[in-house]
Amino acid sequence: MSAIKKKSNFSILLADDGSEHARAAVSLLADLKTPQSSQVHILRVITPLQAAEHEVFESALEATRKLLLMKGMSADAELLLGYPAEKIIEYSGEHEPDLIVLGAKGLRSTFGILLGGVAQQVVEYASCPVLIVRAPYNGLSHILVASDGSLSSIAAINYFGNFPSLVKASVDVIHVLPPPPLPISVVEPMFMDLSPTEPWEITEEEAARRIKEEEDGNVLLTTCCDQLRRIGFEATGILKRGDAATEIIEYVKAEKINMIVTGSRGLSRLKSWLMGSVSRKLVHYSDCSVLVVRGS
Repeated sequence: MSAIKKKSNFSILLADDGSEHARAAVSLLADLKTPQSSQVHILRVITPLQAAEHEVFESALEATRKLLLMKGMSADAELLLGYPAEKIIEYSGEHEPDLIVLGAKGLRSTFGILLGGVAQQVVEYASCPVLIVRAPYNGLSHILVASDGSLSSIAAINYFGNFPSLVKASVDVIHVLPPPPLPISVVEPMFMDLSPTEPWEITEEEAARRIKEEEDGNVLLTTCCDQLRRIGFEATGILKRGDAATEIIEYVKAEKINMIVTGSRGLSRLKSWLMGSVSRKLVHYSDCSVLVVRGS
């Protein structure tokens, strides 16, 4: 991994729809120590059906701007007419912010849908890192960085090194080894029994493979933690084995993690959602905020 160099400024696009999760996003931003030359652009998008109430939305937008100004941040605000996801993605493409911040659910998100439609589309199509914030916001004291050694996860760590300074944040780096293969017994010629059989003796070859995976995993964690320690984070490596998304989500709950940092492959030219399955599950099902860093 290359050395991480801190940016002298940071450009943030805050999508504000007035929801509980959007207010949590504002509180999170207020806790960040951004460089003095950084800028927060607050964007609120209203649909044509809401145009008659534009004065109410402008007033709410100004209240958000003043709150960030009181926190010492440089902020401006803009009200746009259109459809939220489309306008947010369009704005980010034109202005190339360093980060998009928005709430996990909007005012009209359907009960039972874990990620609001706007947030889902922004994560899917935006060309820059996206931070999905979940309410309630309880600070950013404990961060979890998920790493699998891929180019996208290396990009996530490098980006996190440029993330605006966090106040007293400890960082865990987790790497999940693949689950051991299940023994398969043939019950009938056309039917495979995939249930584990007991007892199952581990072959020497399988034992050696697991040891090598653990050694490689610990080397990866050491490299990642050293990288983060050099920029001032107290970083601890966590090695697990099993289904990656399940292990990470369980760790988040057990350790009261405030934010996950994860890489994503992003979109192909065909515009199909190629976001890694682990990243997708973390965005949808984790109880905390998730920072998704796209590409390599």
